[in-house]
Amino acid sequence: MGLRINTNIASIAAQHALGKTERMTTKAMKELATGSRFSDMATDSAGHAISESLRAQVQGLGAARMNAQNASSFIEVAEGALNEQNNLLIRMRELSIQAASDTNSDTERGYINEEFQQLSSEIDRIAKTTSFGSNTLLDGSTKNYEFQVGLQKGYDHVVSYTSDANTTSTGLNVDGLSVEEKSSARDSLQKIDKALETVGAARAKFGAIQSRLENVENHLSSQIESMTTAYSKMNDTDIPDAVARMQKGLILQQYQTAALVHANMMPQNALKLIA
Repeated sequence: MGLRINTNIASIAAQHALGKTERMTTKAMKELATGSRFSDMATDSAGHAISESLRAQVQGLGAARMNAQNASSFIEVAEGALNEQNNLLIRMRELSIQAASDTNSDTERGYINEEFQQLSSEIDRIAKTTSFGSNTLLDGSTKNYEFQVGLQKGYDHVVSYTSDANTTSTGLNVDGLSVEEKSSARDSLQKIDKALETVGAARAKFGAIQSRLENVENHLSSQIESMTTAYSKMNDTDIPDAVARMQKGLILQQYQTAALVHANMMPQNALKLIA
């Protein structure tokens, strides 16, 4: 190839190679800095679109799991109140048995009845004040709840529950009971046993939906783990590979810079022909 002064082909070739190496090195550095191999949108645009879809699913599943956890907390509030009401009824039954015996005088039955009436009032207070947010849970109000625990619209992505528990003293039929007399104390036993059955049925219904929600939460956690793993494999930077490419680029840049210096000096050889 003849010598040229106006056009330095060798220099242009060296500049082109150096530019490619700089882009490769910069890309590797960006991947290391961001932790994502999609730091450059030109890199596998289809893969980037798929990874973003996976990221959206992971975040959606996280929101669905939060819904399931909140719904479980909703049930736990009701269960805690029912447990206390159950304890109160058991104590009322104990007092009824105590008052039904002639080992207690009418005066002593009066003392027992004081506690009995306070416990009955507390059962009613618990039922009327137990709530989750603005929703009362045990006062007999009927409401259909839908908990969004899936990513899409539709019945299969929703857990439905109808809350209609009524554990007020009226609902349990324990209002007006008294143990001031032996006969009334004995009569109260049957109604208290029936009230315990009602509370037990309400607890069973709440427990069933709570068990389902716990399984929903476990399933969502498993899905999040799997989706996150898939997203990580597609999106995360391969650190050893990126470091190797960066080091290779840095070495090539030094070599190509030196080559460019020599290429730029080549036109000076033309001087030797006319010297």
